[in-house]
Amino acid sequence: MVSIEGSPSYPGSSYIDTPPPSSARISRSMGRSMRTVRSKIFQTEFANDSCATPRNSSCSFDLEDFLGMSGSYSDLYCSSDISAELRQLATAPDHGIHFEPEPSSEFLQRERLYSEIIASVATEFFQPTVKICVDELQSTSPVVKRSAAGKLRLLAKSRSDNRALIGDSGAIPALIPLLICSDPASQEQAATALLNLSLHERNRPLITNAGAVKSLIHALKTGTAVSKQNAACALLNLAQSDETKLSIGACGAIPPLVSLLVSGSSRGKKDALATLYKLCSVRLNKQRAVRAGAVRALVAEKDRGLAEKIMAVLSSLSGTELGRKAIVEEGGIAALLEAIESGTDKGKEFAVWTLLQLCRDNADNIGFVLREWGIPPPLLTLSLKGTSKAKNKAKVLIRYLKEPELEASSSSDP
Repeated sequence: MVSIEGSPSYPGSSYIDTPPPSSARISRSMGRSMRTVRSKIFQTEFANDSCATPRNSSCSFDLEDFLGMSGSYSDLYCSSDISAELRQLATAPDHGIHFEPEPSSEFLQRERLYSEIIASVATEFFQPTVKICVDELQSTSPVVKRSAAGKLRLLAKSRSDNRALIGDSGAIPALIPLLICSDPASQEQAATALLNLSLHERNRPLITNAGAVKSLIHALKTGTAVSKQNAACALLNLAQSDETKLSIGACGAIPPLVSLLVSGSSRGKKDALATLYKLCSVRLNKQRAVRAGAVRALVAEKDRGLAEKIMAVLSSLSGTELGRKAIVEEGGIAALLEAIESGTDKGKEFAVWTLLQLCRDNADNIGFVLREWGIPPPLLTLSLKGTSKAKNKAKVLIRYLKEPELEASSSSDP
C-alpha cells in the first residue's frame, strides 16, 4: 500500500518514502481538476439552460451566447485548492483552541511531492489510506479530523478515480459535520474536499442525500473567504437538476450568495455570480434572488471585469415581472445603456436583450427611456456596428422606441 504521508506509519500499514520513477507511471483515469473543468461546467450549463424569454415570445437568444462568453468568465471560477491552502493550514492560528501537535505536519509542507505520488500510483493502493482518513474523521481530536479532511481533499484534487473511491468509502457523511464546526481551518478543508468530490457526477447525489446542502450554506454564511468561495462552487456543481436547484434555493442559499457578491473578494464575486446564474435558471429562484437584493447588488457593482457576467445574470432575472420591475427601480436601465456603449460584444448582447425585455409591451419603460435619453446614441451605434445578434435586437428595440413618436406625430397631423 502507498501512503501519502511521510510521518510515522499507522498500525498495519506500510508506506513508500519516495515517489516512483516517472518511467513507471501507472496508467489511470486522471479526471480533471476544477481548474480544468470549470469552463466545461459553464459550457454545459449555458448550452442547456433556456434563456429568459419575454412574455409569449420565442427565445431567439441562441445559447451560443453563453458558450461564447469571454475566457475570463469561464477560466476563473471555482478552482479547487486555491491560495496554497495546505500551507495556510500548516500555519493556521489555533483560534484559542490548543491542539496536540499535528501528526502529519510534514504532509502539509510537501504538497508538491505528494501530488506527484498521487499522480503516479494506481487508485487501489490508496484504499487503505482513504479508510484511515475516514476513521480519523470520527476522532475526538479536532486536529486529526482537520488533517484527515486535508488528505482527502488532496487525493480528490485532480483524479476522478480517487473521487469515486472516496465517495464509495463513506467519507462524504463524515466530512459534513466539519462544515459547521467551530474551527475555520477544518471547515475550509471540508468545504474544499466536498468541492473536489462534487466534480465526480456519481458523488453529487451522495453529497445531497447526506444532507450537505444546508451545511454548505452554513459555510457560505460563516466561513473564511476560501470556505465561502468553495462552498458556493460545491453548490454550483450540485445544482444539476431543476429539483436540486429549487431545493438549494429553498434551503436559503441565495441570500448568502448575494452577500458574497456584495462583500466578497474578486474571486468570491465571480463564484457568487456563477452560482446565482445557475440557480436562477428556475423561475422561483429568480424571484428569490430579486427579493434577496440581487438586482441592487448587480447594478451597484463597479468592477468592470465583472460587467459581462453581471449582464448575463441581469438578463436571467429579467425573465420575471418582479425582476424587470427591480431593474428599473434600481437604476438598471442606465447600467444597461452603459454596457451597450462600452461593454464587451457579449456584454452588449446581454444588455440589449435585457433592455428589449424591459420595453416590450411596456409603455411606461419606453416613455422613461425616451424622456431620459431619447433614442440612445449607443443603441443606434449598436444597430449598425454590433454583432449580428446585437444588431437585430437593437433594431427591434429602436422600432419599439420610435412607435410612440410615430403615434404622436400622426395624432398631431391635421
